[in-house]
Amino acid sequence: MSLILAPMHGLADAIMREHLTTIGGFDECVSEFIRITHTVHSNQTWLKSIPELTNNGRTLAGTPCTVQLLGSDLNTMPENALKVCQLGANRIDLNFGCPAPSVNKHRGGAILLKEPETIYQIVWAVKQQLPDNVRLTAKMRLGYEDTNLALECAHAIERGGASMLTVHARTKLEGYQPPAHWDWIRTIKEHIKLPVIANGDIFSLQDYINIKKQTGCTHFMLGRGVLRRPDLAKQIQHYEQTGTIRPNESWLTIKEYIHQFFKLCMDNNNLNKYPMARLKQWLNMLKNTYPEAKQLFEEIRPLQKNQEIAAVLEKNT
Repeated sequence: MSLILAPMHGLADAIMREHLTTIGGFDECVSEFIRITHTVHSNQTWLKSIPELTNNGRTLAGTPCTVQLLGSDLNTMPENALKVCQLGANRIDLNFGCPAPSVNKHRGGAILLKEPETIYQIVWAVKQQLPDNVRLTAKMRLGYEDTNLALECAHAIERGGASMLTVHARTKLEGYQPPAHWDWIRTIKEHIKLPVIANGDIFSLQDYINIKKQTGCTHFMLGRGVLRRPDLAKQIQHYEQTGTIRPNESWLTIKEYIHQFFKLCMDNNNLNKYPMARLKQWLNMLKNTYPEAKQLFEEIRPLQKNQEIAAVLEKNT
C-alpha cells in the first residue's frame, strides 16, 4: 500500500508539500505541473518550482517528489524531461487530466483524452529519453466530455511505457464535482497490467476504506481531502498498520500545523502577500472540517499585512 500527495496546481506548492510530508503518512508527493511549450526550461525555472531537486528529489522530510510535466510537444516534452533528470529528478509524471480551459486550449491536460494516439506518442517519446533508473508514470481523467475513450487512453499510456497510472475518476466536464466514479477505476485496473493509483473523493478514513474495497487498488492519491484534514494520511497509515482507528487530531494540534505553515511561508518570502494569501487559502479549506478554522479565517480575512496575521496567530496560541 502506498499513499501519494496529489499534484494540486495552485494548492500543493513546494511549501505545502514540505509541510504535509513533514506532518507525515505519505510515501511520495507529486509537484504542481510544469507546463512545457516550445522551449527547454532553465535551471532557475526548475529549481524555483521544485526545490526538492536540490535534495536528491525529496522534500526536507525525506519524501520522494515526482516531477509532473504537462504539454504535448513531441520534441520539447522529452527534452525537458531529460533536463530535469540531469538536475536530480528520478521520477517523472505526465499530466493528462488538468481541466483548466487555459491549458486545454493549448493542447495540454485533459483535452488530450480525445486523442489516445497522441497520448501514446507523448509517453513513448518521453520514455525514450529517460535514463533507465528514472520512473515514468502518468495521470489521467476518465475522458473529456464522456468516458468513451477511457480504456483506450489507459492502454495508450501502458503501450507508451509508463510504469504506473493514476486515475482521477471524473471527466474533464465534471471538474471536481462529486461523486467520483470509483467503479471506473476498477474497470481500468482490470483492463491493463500497470499498477493503478486510485484518486478522487478521499476525504476521510471511511472514504479510503470504501475506495479500497470498490476499486481493489493498493495505491491511493490524496488531494483536497488532506488539505481539509492534514492528518488523513497518518490516519490511513495507522489503520493499515494496526487495523485500528487513530483519533482525529485535536484543534490544538491543527492550530500548531497552521502556525508552522505560516512560518514556512514567511521564511520563504515575508515581503509580499504570499504568506497571507496561502494561509487564507488553506484556512478556507480547513473550515470544511474544523469550525475553529472558520472562526480564525473570518478573523484574518480582512487583514492585509503579514505582521497583522502573525499577531492574530500568536494571540490564538
